[in-house]
Amino acid sequence: MDYQALYQQKLTTPKQAVKAVKSGDWVDYGWCTNHPVALDRALAARKDELTNVKVRGGVTMWMPEIAKADDAGDHFTWNSWHCSGIDRKIIGKGMGFFAPMRYSELPRFYRENVTVDVAMIQVTPMDSHGNFSYALAASHLADMLDKAKVIIVEVNQNLPWVYGLTGCEINIADVDCVVEGDNPAVAQLGGGGEPTDVDRAVAKLIVEQIPNGACLQLGIGGMPNTVGSMIAQSDLKDLGVHTEMYVDGFVDMALAGKLTGRNKALDKGRQVYAFAAGTQKLYDYVDRNPAVMAAPVDYTNDVRVLAQLDNFISINNAIDMDLFGQVNAESAGLKHISGTGGQLDFVMGAYLSNGGKSFICMSSTVTGKDGTVKSRIVPTLTPGSIATDPRSCVQYIVTEHGMINLKGLSTWERAEAIISIAAPQFREQLIQDAQKMGIWRRSNK
Repeated sequence: MDYQALYQQKLTTPKQAVKAVKSGDWVDYGWCTNHPVALDRALAARKDELTNVKVRGGVTMWMPEIAKADDAGDHFTWNSWHCSGIDRKIIGKGMGFFAPMRYSELPRFYRENVTVDVAMIQVTPMDSHGNFSYALAASHLADMLDKAKVIIVEVNQNLPWVYGLTGCEINIADVDCVVEGDNPAVAQLGGGGEPTDVDRAVAKLIVEQIPNGACLQLGIGGMPNTVGSMIAQSDLKDLGVHTEMYVDGFVDMALAGKLTGRNKALDKGRQVYAFAAGTQKLYDYVDRNPAVMAAPVDYTNDVRVLAQLDNFISINNAIDMDLFGQVNAESAGLKHISGTGGQLDFVMGAYLSNGGKSFICMSSTVTGKDGTVKSRIVPTLTPGSIATDPRSCVQYIVTEHGMINLKGLSTWERAEAIISIAAPQFREQLIQDAQKMGIWRRSNK
C-alpha cells in the first residue's frame, strides 16, 4: 500500500473537514493533550450554522474555541468525562456537564453505550508504515475511534511518539480526513509549586511504607508529586510503574535510577500508563522511549491486572472524608471538582495485590477564601458531595497528623481512628458529633 498517496488523498483543510459535523451530532474531542486545535477553531467558526451539537472531552488543558462565544451554549453542549479547571469553567458557564464513570470502564462505554458521529483528535505525524500515534493519551481512544462514523486526525509535529500496546495507534487506512494543524506546543501541566510542610509530612509517612521493588501509582496533585520527589531522593530501588496518569514525578524517579521494573510480574522493565501530562521534561522523556509503555485504560486500571502486580502502592488525593470512612475526591457539595477517574479502581486493585497498599492522602484542614479554617474530616459528607470511595473499600488514610488503616474496623473503631488524624482543634467537636451519630464508645476517649 502506498501510504503517502493515501495520506495526500485524505489531506484537507480544517474548514473542509468540519463540514462533516451536523446539527444534533455527537462529536468527540478525545482526551487531555489530544484535544484538537485547528479543527476546534474551524468548528467554532460554524457555530451559527449548528444547533444541539454535543461534544465530549476530558481533563481539558485549554479553553476550546467552541466554548468561548457568549452564545456558545445555544449551539454546543460540552460533556466532560473528567473535570479540570477548564472543564469547571465551561460547566459554570452553563453549557457543560459531567459524565460520571470509573475510568477503567470508559472504553466499554464506547463499545456498548454511546454514539460518536464525528471524532477529531490530535496525533503525531504518520510513520513509514502509515500509522499515527495517539502520543500522550492511549486512554480510550481506540474504542472511541472504532465507534466513530467519521474520523478526522489533526497532525501536530510536536507531539511525542509513545510506544505501547495495541490501541495506541491508528492507520491512515482507517482515517477519513487528515488535517495538518499549526503544530502548537504541547500543553503543559505544572507540578503545583513547592511542596508545603503538610505535603512533606504526609509524603514522609507514605514513603516509609514503600518497600524496595514496589510498583507505583501516583494520582495528580501536590501530595503525590511530593511523594515522587521524596522517592527520587530516597534509598529505594528497583521500583516499577503501573499508573493511570504519568506525571513529572515518575521522570524524576527514573532519572534518579529508581525505576527498573525488574520485579514486575507484568510488563517487566516498562513504565505503564494510560495518559500523560506534565512539563516539557516529561514529553521529551517519553518520546520513543522503550522504558515507557502506553496502554488503553481498561488495561492500566483493571483491578484484575493490578492484582497480579505484587507490592502495588496506590497514592491518591481527597477533598474530604467522613467519620464512616467515606472518601470524597470529586466535589465540594454541589460544586463539581474532578471525577471518580481511576481512584476507586486503584484503591481496590492495590488491596487485591500481594503486599499492596492503597493510600488516600489529604491535609487535615482547608482555609477558605474568607480565611476560615475548616476540617477536611467531617461527621458526614456535605449534602451533594460524592462518595468516590465507599467505606467498605478504603484502606490507609493519611494526614499530617498520622496514618490509619480502616480495614477490619467497626464503626466506633473507625470513628476513633479517623478523629485521631484530624486537626487537634476539631477533635472534641468530632467526638461530640460521633456520639450523636451513635458511633462513639465512652471508653474511646
